[in-house]
Amino acid sequence: MKKQIEIPQIDSIDITRTPKGEIGCYWLKLISDGFGSPVNVPVMVARGVGEGPVLGVTAAVHGNELNGISVIQRLFDEIDTSELSGTLVGIPVVNIPGFIRKKRRFNDGVDLNHIMPGKADGNVSQVYAYRLIERIIKKFDYLLDLHTASTGRINSYYVRADMSHPVVQKMALLQNADIIVHNPPLDGTLRGAADDLNIPAITLEVGNPGIYQKRLIRSGIEGVHNILCHLKMVDDEPVEPEKATVRCQSSKWIYTDMGGLLTVNAQLRQRLKKGEKIAELRDVFGTKIKEYFAPEDGVVIGKSIGPVNQTGGRILHLGIVKT
Repeated sequence: MKKQIEIPQIDSIDITRTPKGEIGCYWLKLISDGFGSPVNVPVMVARGVGEGPVLGVTAAVHGNELNGISVIQRLFDEIDTSELSGTLVGIPVVNIPGFIRKKRRFNDGVDLNHIMPGKADGNVSQVYAYRLIERIIKKFDYLLDLHTASTGRINSYYVRADMSHPVVQKMALLQNADIIVHNPPLDGTLRGAADDLNIPAITLEVGNPGIYQKRLIRSGIEGVHNILCHLKMVDDEPVEPEKATVRCQSSKWIYTDMGGLLTVNAQLRQRLKKGEKIAELRDVFGTKIKEYFAPEDGVVIGKSIGPVNQTGGRILHLGIVKT
């Protein structure tokens, strides 16, 4: 067991604060709580002995998305800074209030990934998002943002990326993911805010919320390793994929049009044909009241696992395969 040392508190990231060839851990103050106590974000900095880019890896923008935390912890446990060129920066938990409460959203009920890059003079979540961008994200040359499915849903191991951007496309392909969805950066997302700063970024969906999944964590580590290799930050070869990645030109959610108890028959990564049954809905007495079918050919990216659905409940996330 490592001896616990006192972690210094900082107001902004300064890469040069960490000596070359060393790893530094810091508490970065973003806001204060109702007692005036600082709300600190954990920052891990692995600074190589050689010159190179800054690769940022963020996790838990939603407070219950845990797999990415373990990915970052294990990366820093395994990294050899004496063989590293450039700097690896890990933010294992972005959304501190959500993480403490084991909730997806910030403590004012806002989804942080809908309000980036925030506002300097806004409400608490907007200021938090703004200072995150100003004090952390702007320091990066590349960004890999780790997420999972939301509560009540499960995901395949997939990437959202702007595949029309050559650098971003390469970052996405290096993840050896099950599925890649072409998804230009959206306003309000961390990836979109990075793109506005000309920081190539991808979103990696690493499984399911609220738990650690060892296989998917290993896959996430492999993906970051491959990017480090590609950027010449480590002298190694990328791990080749064991199977072809399914590339989707777009994706969409399919929703219920009435309430009831939902059973989704389709499985993750399953290829669907138009008209194939994907789910059925029953009333509280067990009577089948509705069946749902694939509106077009595609692949199952994610799906709902919560039986209780109101009108407009999510059934599954369908990827439209690139032809």
